[in-house]
Parts: sequence; structure tokens; C-alpha cells
Amino acid sequence: MFLTISTTGSAERPATDLGFLLHKHPEKAQAFSTSYGTAHVLYPEADAERCTAALLLEVDAVALVRRGKGKGRGGAPDAALAQYVNDRPYAASSLLAVALSAVFSSAMRGVCTARPQLPAQPRPLRIEVPALPARGGPGLVRSLFEPLGWTVTAEPVPLDGEFPQWGDSRYIRLVLDADTLTLAEALRHLYVLLPVLDDAKHYWVSPDEVDKLLRAGEGWLPGHPEQRLITSRYLSRRWSLTRQAMERLELVRLAETDDTAVEDIDNAVEAEAEQEEKPTPLAVQRREAILAALRASGAARVLDLGCGQGQLVQQLLKDPVFTEIVGVDVSMRALTIASRRLKLDRMGERQSARVNLLQGSLAYTDKRLGGYDAAVLSEVIEHLDLPRLPALEYAVFGAARPRTVLVTTPNVEYNVRWESLPAGHVRHGDHRFEWTREEFRAWAEKVAGQYGYGVGFVPVGPDDPEVGPPTQMAVFQADTPKEAKAA
Repeated sequence: MFLTISTTGSAERPATDLGFLLHKHPEKAQAFSTSYGTAHVLYPEADAERCTAALLLEVDAVALVRRGKGKGRGGAPDAALAQYVNDRPYAASSLLAVALSAVFSSAMRGVCTARPQLPAQPRPLRIEVPALPARGGPGLVRSLFEPLGWTVTAEPVPLDGEFPQWGDSRYIRLVLDADTLTLAEALRHLYVLLPVLDDAKHYWVSPDEVDKLLRAGEGWLPGHPEQRLITSRYLSRRWSLTRQAMERLELVRLAETDDTAVEDIDNAVEAEAEQEEKPTPLAVQRREAILAALRASGAARVLDLGCGQGQLVQQLLKDPVFTEIVGVDVSMRALTIASRRLKLDRMGERQSARVNLLQGSLAYTDKRLGGYDAAVLSEVIEHLDLPRLPALEYAVFGAARPRTVLVTTPNVEYNVRWESLPAGHVRHGDHRFEWTREEFRAWAEKVAGQYGYGVGFVPVGPDDPEVGPPTQMAVFQADTPKEAKAA
């Protein structure tokens, strides 16, 4: 996936000013980690008369298939074999748009600390994209870019040069030329319109995409003749988000017409009106799901196995239903922090009698952990090497054998939705593995059958219809009439 930005200049106004604007030195080749691979920035030419910066996005195709399942997001949605063969590593798409935003973020905002006067100066620009999916053909490409001041060359790429009778593909070679635009304006145009032309974003479109669109479209989108098409495609045709964006764009247009501020137009609601709530952090949603499952089980005496810094213990202490809470962790440092968090040294006698912090390893049986109603292993198992899991299974399900066991772990399928997570990376550097829903279910059912438990599964966090929830939870209930099977 490749894109070049070129400019020309003179001795008085050298073309190498492009390096200042992009915050990338022309004499260096640099690499940057992105969500799905590595972005390389280099300068094929750089002198006073002409300077070209190239952005090469090297996509991790294997991670793309594993995380995006090769279709819808991360794969060509209309290809019969999209899970195995798709154009994502080669054709400009939302992957390239995200890389532009990440690598050239300061340039896109029009910030240049070293030369503050440069960002506001229009300059001759040429942008070339060798392979761009264009759903709508060259005509749509021209109708999107020409109203913004670009001279557009959109050459269809034939399906096969040796067989012209096969016709053209849906890809074009795009060349944009302009003399009246700033670099920041050019980058914002590309950031919005590349995924619009491709019409298949590689990540889930959430409500904050409306703000991204309006920021990048400031100054040009409200008056664009293809505003509705741009908005709908950029937001993956989610009608509720499209309607919200169109309403806000109309306010901007009215404000510009009246030469006033948007706030003065949109004054029907008082300033103190209720604001949109911030999304609940996943860690909080996870603790709430655990608390709900513990209450539903009727547990009073609870083990928090791998309690870390005591966040869950702290929440359990707030509910008098839980009469005894034991936090266990192998790390003394974590237990010390948990003790400070809980203020054990200043806690009243009745409250302190409800809580106990123990050092211990879950890979070994521990008589202190027997006889409890419930045990929680929240984001614990993925920190163990797979060969050590059977030891934990026996220590918890075979030896301690609480009536209820709750196990939460990341759903690796959902990682595709974390735009900031580099390709092929797990969510935490200490994770030894992260399982798909099918892998977690297979493990949980095996353990349940081996030790005489029944097991059910609960999604934690937004349950994405394509990749599932960010966290998966198994709820084990002991089959009380039966004895546990031998390990």
C-alpha cells in the first residue's frame, strides 16, 4: 500500500520545506507501528526544486485475516475467497487513512513548531496513489476531489493488461494536483475520502467517528456537493450516526451563512443540559458482571484468586452480602498496594474481619482456600504458560472446589476493534495467550466435565455481532450431588 506527496520549490522557497511540514527529516527513513502493520516514511527525492515523501504501509496479512476474519472489516467484502485472498495489503483503504493520521498527525492539524508560518501557506502539491479501490468509478473520484480544488487524473486499472477484453477492474491509479491548497487540507481530504471510495472500513464504526469526520471535514465538508454520500460511506452507512453528522453539518452551514458561531445557532438547549455520558471502562464493566454473577449464585464467602491491586476486593467490601473476602496473589508488591488501596491499617474492626489478603501461587494446592462459596479468576489464566494451566485447574476446581467459579479472559477476536493495538500484539505484554470464543468454550467445557461442574458463558462489554464481546466470562457451578472426577 503506497502513497507519495510531492511539491516543487525554488532557492527562496525550497521544496524541502515539506520535511518541516511532515515532521519527518528527508535524510532519514523511518518506520512506525500501526494497528495492522508497519508504516515506512522515506524521501525518494529531496532538493530545493522538488521533494517527494513516500508512505509505504506494510500490512501484516496474517494478522489481518486472523483479526478481521478476512471480510467486512479487514478484507474485501465482495470476494468469494476473501478470508484467504483479498486486496487489503495492496490497495489504499481505511488502513492507509489511519496510517496517515497516525504518522502525519501534526501535519494534518497544521502544526509546525520549527516554522510556524509554513502550514498556512498553499504550495504546489501532487499526490499519487497507484492502487485505489473506487466504488463508483473515475466519475465518482472526480466528483469528490474536484470541488475541493484538485485537478484529478483517475486512470482505471485493467483486470489484465494482456487481455483487454476482460475490461477494467474496480481499481484506479489516482493523481491529484493543486496549487491553492495547504498540506494540512490535502491530508484531511485523503483521510476522509480514501475510505469513502473504498467503502469498507477495517474497524468498527463507533459514535466517536462522527467527531473524527467533522474535525477532518472542517472547512470543506459542509459545502461539498457530495456531502451526504461522503458522510454515509465514511460512517459505514450507519443511519443513526449519518443523521447525527448531517444535523451537525447543517448547523455549521447555517452558522457560516449567518456569519455567527455554531453555539449561537444551536441554542435551543440550555448549557447545563445533560451531556452525553462517557462510555464505561471495560474494567468497570467486568467487575460489574462479576458482582452480578456472584449475587446470582448466592455466594457469601468469596475468593479473589489473582487479586492484583485489590480493585475487585474493594468492590466486594461495599456489599454486605459478601461476609468474607479473601484476596490471593503471588506478588507481595501487588498485595502491599492492595492493602493501601483498602486502607486495612485504618479499617474498623468489623470491616477488617471480612477481608484477608494472602500470598500464594495458583499453580499449587492450598488448604487455606478450601470451603468457600465462590472463587473469581479475573483476567488471570492468560498470564500463565499453557503447560501450567492443568496445575491451576486442579488447585482451583479439584482441591479448593468452591461451589461457583467465575473465569474472565480477553476475547482475541475483539482485538480487531482496538484501533490502537498493533497487528499481531496481545493486549498486555505479559499475556502468554489470548483465546477465541471457541477456544475458551472448549477449555471451559473440558474443565467442567473433568471436575464435575456445569458451565455457562456470559459476554462482558459490547457484544459485537461479528467478533463478540471484548471479555468473555465462564460461570462454573459445581454438580453438588456428584463427586469431582479424578484429575
